[in-house]
Amino acid sequence: MEAREYTDKVILVGEDEAEVRSYLDMALRCLGYSVELARDGDEVVSYLESGPSKISAVLLDLLMPQRDGFETLKAIRSIDAKLPVIMLSGASSVRNVVTAMRFGATDFLCKPFEHEDLKKTITSALDQKPYTQSPAESSGSTGAGENWMALGDSPAMKAIWSQVANIGWSDEPVLIQGETGTGKEVLARKLHANSSRADKVFLKLNCAALPAELLESELFGYERGAFTGAHQRKAGMFEVANGGTLMLDEIGDMDIRLQAKLLHVLQDHQFHRIGGKEVIRVDVRIMAATHQNLEKAIGDKTFREDLYYRLNVINLRLPPLRERKEDILQLAETLLRKHLPPGKPIPTITPNLKRALMAYRWPGNIRELENAMRNLNVFRDPESLASHLLGKTTTLTATKTDNTTASPVRSSPASEIERKIILAEVTDAQKRAEAEAILGALDSTRWNRKQAAALLEVDYKVFLYKMKKFNIPGKIAVHSGAGTETAGNSVASGECQ
Repeated sequence: MEAREYTDKVILVGEDEAEVRSYLDMALRCLGYSVELARDGDEVVSYLESGPSKISAVLLDLLMPQRDGFETLKAIRSIDAKLPVIMLSGASSVRNVVTAMRFGATDFLCKPFEHEDLKKTITSALDQKPYTQSPAESSGSTGAGENWMALGDSPAMKAIWSQVANIGWSDEPVLIQGETGTGKEVLARKLHANSSRADKVFLKLNCAALPAELLESELFGYERGAFTGAHQRKAGMFEVANGGTLMLDEIGDMDIRLQAKLLHVLQDHQFHRIGGKEVIRVDVRIMAATHQNLEKAIGDKTFREDLYYRLNVINLRLPPLRERKEDILQLAETLLRKHLPPGKPIPTITPNLKRALMAYRWPGNIRELENAMRNLNVFRDPESLASHLLGKTTTLTATKTDNTTASPVRSSPASEIERKIILAEVTDAQKRAEAEAILGALDSTRWNRKQAAALLEVDYKVFLYKMKKFNIPGKIAVHSGAGTETAGNSVASGECQ
């Protein structure tokens, strides 16, 4: 084992490939976690068996010598049934995913994965801990979206909050519709918190993230021996959420064959586990969310009309940001503070940036605004961000004009010149941002170029080309307590600066 100093959250990594293990060590440290490294499944199990553990979660590779990921996972579950375990594999077959989940994995990441996917998966596993939460933990767990706070207090959102106050007491199903990134999960949690079930469990399942057969076992559970790999009975989400609330996110993506079984549960409040004969009765409030047009899906025969009417007892529509611009600046301030690095002053939202924030249409809604504020916290260049947003606004406006059937309107010479200036500013800002990102990654990895490329999720050859393009040297003197060394070709420690 390669020992690490503990902080609040400690991740145990089981990975036999040294290069991947080194990357995960660096990436997790950059996310603020402490890390314990194991070279195979035996080391993982030995560590967990050694005594009281401060491990918060396990990242476990599927293909390892001696004891593979599945065998290691089974051993982990015999030691600790509640510890979040995220499986990693380059063999992203449905069978592997299904088997991992049936053995008790919390989640599954397919290699190569994005740095942001790693962050979200770990955050979700630590925040939610599916099937093992106490009611207090579950109802109080906010998830990533809850940090968007109240989503705004514009007239449109005040109307939403008024509805939440009026219908929170009800046990009727709720259908939440809205574009991606508008905060549908936040709204569902608010409804749960305002209901008589607030002290009970709140569970969320993304119907678009799992294949139909795995989604069925996650919802309804299974009996021992129901299929290969079902070594013990497992309760499904309906069973675990009994008395509480179950949110079915992206319900429009659920397989139509599974929709019939869901309809049966909503009608009769009972079901069987997969492979079982026992009738299980449940009292679960359903909240469904989707960005799709379900009426169109019914017409396309991809969504059942009878299920739609069962779910659509109470309908809430979250308006996109472009329809409630009064919320943009308030949300920008909130999100900026949310991602503010410790000890750093909050960046200024300049008048020019305010104008750009208000002019942009935000097709990604609050999620896109959050990313913009994270960018501002990193680069601390409000004018560059303003230029970038203005450039995107110009592009979107031009695209919309090109696609319209109305009579063409010619731009004046002055507006054409202004547009070229803005686009030139955007190009320069993008180049500066790209160069600063490369320098930041190199600095974070003590100028180890391979690790810096991995940190930025860029192909190594592309990374070297970009360094040459921006005249970034391949080596730089790094000062330490022991003297001065040259970094760049040697293996760096991976510490974040």
